[in-house]
Amino acid sequence: MQTYIFKLIVSFIIVLTFNSFQSINAQSANGKFVVVLDAGHGGHDSGNLGNGHKESDIALKIVLEVGKALEAKKDFKVIYTRKTDVFIELRERAAIANRADADLFVSVHCNSHSSQASGTETFVLGVANTKRNFDIAKKENEVIFLEKDYKKNYKGFDPNAPESLIGLALQQEDYIEQSIKLARLIEDNFIDQSKRKSRGIKQASLWVLHNTYMPSVLVEVGFLTNNAEGKFLNSKSGQSKMATSILQAVNAYKKSLDLNVGDNYVVNETFEDTISSEVKTIKNTIFKIQLAASSNALEPKAYNFKGLDGISREKQGNLYKYYYGYTSDYNIAQKLQIEAKNKGYKDAYIVAIKEGKQIKLSEALKSDAN
Repeated sequence: MQTYIFKLIVSFIIVLTFNSFQSINAQSANGKFVVVLDAGHGGHDSGNLGNGHKESDIALKIVLEVGKALEAKKDFKVIYTRKTDVFIELRERAAIANRADADLFVSVHCNSHSSQASGTETFVLGVANTKRNFDIAKKENEVIFLEKDYKKNYKGFDPNAPESLIGLALQQEDYIEQSIKLARLIEDNFIDQSKRKSRGIKQASLWVLHNTYMPSVLVEVGFLTNNAEGKFLNSKSGQSKMATSILQAVNAYKKSLDLNVGDNYVVNETFEDTISSEVKTIKNTIFKIQLAASSNALEPKAYNFKGLDGISREKQGNLYKYYYGYTSDYNIAQKLQIEAKNKGYKDAYIVAIKEGKQIKLSEALKSDAN
């Protein structure tokens, strides 16, 4: 991989940077499902120019087509980081997403390589376990140097320092499963609908990883440096095919939210309880297990949730969120999570609440260690 495989993955992460408590399905005031679409690069940052094709233009055309289709649906609201060929600072991309209270963030890019490498890739955030991903992340985080006053705005972050990347990777845990779910839908559509070669779902650690508060993916729709793939992506029909695959994945992801309650879950694996029985109370913090989020208003009764007692329901916009359990003991919360997964809620995860507001789980556990 070369420089542009991850360029502005940072942008997609930073879009989420300063978002204080945005849950997986936070809704806008009108109750619509908010999708932020980010066309990579723009303005004086053209992205890669493989075979003479311009990444920033191709990404924008795909994003606009996805957005137009989503805007035609009454239950979606689309926010664009850019709609023209302009340069958007990473900090401003963050502000756009924060103001949007987004439910999903989808960033679109085109890949490049020194060889005739080909295929799509969709990235989610995670630990960079390979030297290759680590080197790529280091290069692509350097996109901040394109901005004025980057030293002031990104104080404390050094794209060339391994400890910066490692530190980021350790703190993102809340939305990885949901991001992977969306990424899988996108890559499956590229294969099945667009008949493209897929290089799969990948993870890497990048700047502001620890402040991600919504499911997010960065989509590499193919390699402009590949002769055939570059020509395909630079064509109207190619762009339309890739846009359709992304659109269908977003639709399927949203639809799945409404299926995540009631009797729709099927248990297909068993999770073992190996959690310590010792008490691990975190002061001034409450843990709950989020089971699902849906537009369906179900009674928080055991018969609606596979026999689980102690269900609570909260409403945000037009969406209902369902929780299991209520405890200050983190070990108990882990046991409750395992119980929920064994009932079929395999995406159930622990949320931490302090002074009435949800905080990062890592923040709650870190405060206990101090």
